[in-house]
Amino acid sequence: MHTPSTVLRTVLPSLLLLPLLPSPAAAVFRDEVGHIDYHHRLLGLPQRETTFFHRPRRDDRASLLYTLTDAAVVGAVNPGTGEVVWRQPLTAFSSSGNASAAGAGDGAGGFLRAAEGEGWVVSAYGDAVHAWDAISGRSRFQSALGGTGGRVVDLEVMEMTESGEARKDVLALFEEAAAAAGSTVLRRLSAADGSVVWEFREVTRDVPLQVSTNLDKVFLVSLRGTPGAYSLKVGILDPVTGKKVDEVVLGGKGEDLAGKEDVVLVGANSAAPIVGWTDAAKKTLWVNVLGSKTRHPFPLADDTVSVEIHAPHLVQSRPHFLVHTRTATGHRGQVFHIDLKTHTVTQAYGLPHLAGPGAFSTSSDGANVYFTRITEDEVILLSSQSHGVLARWPLKAKGDAALHGVSEVLRKPGAEDSYAVRAAAVTDADDWVLIRNGETAWTRPEGLSGAVAAAFAEIPEDEDLARSLEHEAHGNPWEAYLHRVRRHLNDLRYLPAWLESIPARFMSSVLGADVAPAAAGGKLVRDSFGFRKLAILATRRGMVYGLDVGNKGGILWRTRAFKMPRGLRWDVKGIQVHDGTARATLLGAHNDFVVLRVDTGEILEAKGPSPQATTQATALVNTASGTRLIRIGRGGKIGELPADQAPRQTVVTRGPDGELRGVVFVADGATARETTSWTFSPPAGYRIVHVATRSAHEAVASIGRVLGDRTVLYKYLNPNTLVAAAVNDATRTLAVYLLDTVSGQILASARHPGVDPSKAIECALSENWFACTFFGRYPLRDDPAQSLQGYQIVVSDLYESDVPNDRGPLGDPASSRSAGYSAVGPVDDPTGRVPLPAVVSQAYILSAPLAALQTTQTRQGIASRQLLAYLPETRGLAAIPRVVLDPRRPVGRDPTPAEVEEGLIRYHPALEIDPRSVVSHEWDVLGVDKIETVPAVVESTCLVLAYGSVDVFGTRVTPSFLFDILGKGFNKASLVTTVAALGVGVVLLAPMVRRKQINMRWKAPL
Repeated sequence: MHTPSTVLRTVLPSLLLLPLLPSPAAAVFRDEVGHIDYHHRLLGLPQRETTFFHRPRRDDRASLLYTLTDAAVVGAVNPGTGEVVWRQPLTAFSSSGNASAAGAGDGAGGFLRAAEGEGWVVSAYGDAVHAWDAISGRSRFQSALGGTGGRVVDLEVMEMTESGEARKDVLALFEEAAAAAGSTVLRRLSAADGSVVWEFREVTRDVPLQVSTNLDKVFLVSLRGTPGAYSLKVGILDPVTGKKVDEVVLGGKGEDLAGKEDVVLVGANSAAPIVGWTDAAKKTLWVNVLGSKTRHPFPLADDTVSVEIHAPHLVQSRPHFLVHTRTATGHRGQVFHIDLKTHTVTQAYGLPHLAGPGAFSTSSDGANVYFTRITEDEVILLSSQSHGVLARWPLKAKGDAALHGVSEVLRKPGAEDSYAVRAAAVTDADDWVLIRNGETAWTRPEGLSGAVAAAFAEIPEDEDLARSLEHEAHGNPWEAYLHRVRRHLNDLRYLPAWLESIPARFMSSVLGADVAPAAAGGKLVRDSFGFRKLAILATRRGMVYGLDVGNKGGILWRTRAFKMPRGLRWDVKGIQVHDGTARATLLGAHNDFVVLRVDTGEILEAKGPSPQATTQATALVNTASGTRLIRIGRGGKIGELPADQAPRQTVVTRGPDGELRGVVFVADGATARETTSWTFSPPAGYRIVHVATRSAHEAVASIGRVLGDRTVLYKYLNPNTLVAAAVNDATRTLAVYLLDTVSGQILASARHPGVDPSKAIECALSENWFACTFFGRYPLRDDPAQSLQGYQIVVSDLYESDVPNDRGPLGDPASSRSAGYSAVGPVDDPTGRVPLPAVVSQAYILSAPLAALQTTQTRQGIASRQLLAYLPETRGLAAIPRVVLDPRRPVGRDPTPAEVEEGLIRYHPALEIDPRSVVSHEWDVLGVDKIETVPAVVESTCLVLAYGSVDVFGTRVTPSFLFDILGKGFNKASLVTTVAALGVGVVLLAPMVRRKQINMRWKAPL
């Protein structure tokens, strides 16, 4: 028979361990999705050449909107709702893995084409060609150049008639690397499986440009000559065999091209494909019908800035095209016709010059060709046959100007002159909008993609109220009293709005719904729990966004800091938020900066980028004049600073050879000069690949860790530390160093052999522990010939001593801080008790790679920590509890009762990412590069913001459960009903009780 004490001793360890289990602690409930988190599911900014409407089913008139964006993402959007149907990142499928080769992230790159009447689309990026199912986005085939380091230059879909059956194959034009002697490779790929039907290869100094086809020829267009003096070479190939049958050279004196940017268009898949180009001064436009040798010159206006040609891509469409010229003050259009018999080009009609920006787009319906013109005021529909306007609609929601777009024209049944037009346009505010007959149907904030820096900001308090309170506190008592009375009377004008909001606030509190608070006059106000903050987000395109974190990440404002030229990016090195003044300062790599208000986005001060990159990094330092964000120049140089702006602490910079330098400033009159106090260089052959520092908010609630036997392991809580990871490419060895930033002393180090240096290596540092993840290989102890390989994470804990209740050298009175201990003192005495930490480490094999490591932060540091990481393969955000990563987990045995009480579980080398620890739940989060965290007012909660090349995701995590506020699942309605019922009962029973008491007083005694 079990006694109560026996049962208690048996069950108690399990009960104590239950709250520490990782899965429930990190669970995200289904009803919390969309309530505590928000997700901007983005594609990137659509490119003009790779965006179009396409019908994925031959017999269905419904179409989808397809695009390949500047973020190297291909996807389909429902044009009716603006929702993403499917999307695929092309960087994950490029065999070369070289994103820069195709210009991803720099505003250009990649190709996307569709086959008319077919249910697939084909894309190219890097050196890979990929076909996708047009409805589901599933892969049909992939083909790569393979092994030559080349890239795809152009991609087209060709329609052939072979064996009496129409067949659509893919033409892929490759340019091999310089090591291959400048080879040009043109492949015809089967649309069924991507196999190579034929290959054309030539080794010349020509620059391959584009490929095009008509019904019976394939045209390969290249640049011949030298930079600044190119001419066009058109190679004519047999579409069945791929052999060259002819060659035409276009160009002459005065027609030289400076580069490929002067080629306006190489038409594809039309009955009469054309090539158009301009001279460097943009004085003349030359047009040639491919296959002929005649060039047709057309003069351009003197103030022409850019030229675009819009032509149909269907074989059955009329051979008409439109030339769109932009000037310094406006834009115009000219429509041209091609004679199929003589291959002559003539101007049919011209469209008037209109002031301001505008966009043209082309749409085909059988043989009919339509041009849609979007101006600042209206949408105009034109036919390619004559200049008569078919329809026009005023823009009902005037706003940002359209830069480029695509359109779809439908003729309404039963009416010859009735049309419907929907146009998807990219605006100068980096939005993607769909305009349906002049009305804005939806808007997608694609400009949020490509985020390079972010920071949290508090909602500013009312400055007028702060000034009033300060005036009342320092003024005459009688005047202060009158001032307060007038202020309260003035506040009465907000009373009606406040009374009107009572029912909504009451119902939201009862039903548990979040209602974003708004002060009178539409001003933002803070909430009680600190969930409502602002997120300042800067993108590589020069835009700055303000997101309302407490209102599902809604965009409060957007501001263009700088107009970035095509192919360049805004490289923001640091953001500092001044909560007291409601300002944010952004410093860029090209000596540029922006100062703006966090609540409105108003730019207060700005300086544009310089041609040369002058800033390596930034550092947030403490100075005599307060906290400041300073620049670190190239080579780690900071330069002289005013004495009141000089850092008081040591600043760590990267030297010209990649070494780490500790820099201190010495005052010299009114200025301060930088002096190198220490230098850390990794061993020969190693290069530093990652440096991890502590978060700006590093609250620590306890200086020790209480063990199961009530002894204490004291944490090594040195705030002046960083973790540096260095890799040796030759020996494939990773070295991890823990450095003291004051003295440069190596506090701890470890080496890991068998590391793949081509894969990401990242570290994170928090409190008294740090973690590093990498792809490594370890030989097995039982069989050294075999090895265990995969993504790993190594976690290390730092303690003042490895003996409980012993603080080591720091606890010795002879060497304690109170006795004159200094971080820069000598610590290299091997016989002395140097104040180095005791390190406990453990490694785990991960089930999936981790990226963008970050740790949770809470206000007081009482809640347990979690390691936040992005899962690039499953596109999720995971929060791994600290108890799972504890390096003190017992190895090869079950934990003792004392260890169970401490919260330790048995060590297992394989660390599975529990789906319940994925805080992004079912959201498909794509392209996360960085994660920012900030504590809320309540201790249990940490706010998280994940951003990067594509998506923006935010959520709230509670590492130790929601212990200080009521959760969403709390039944507030039942509580309110119970209290109300009790109140009604008290009101009804009170007279009866009072009557009974009076009757008892009048009752005669027995």
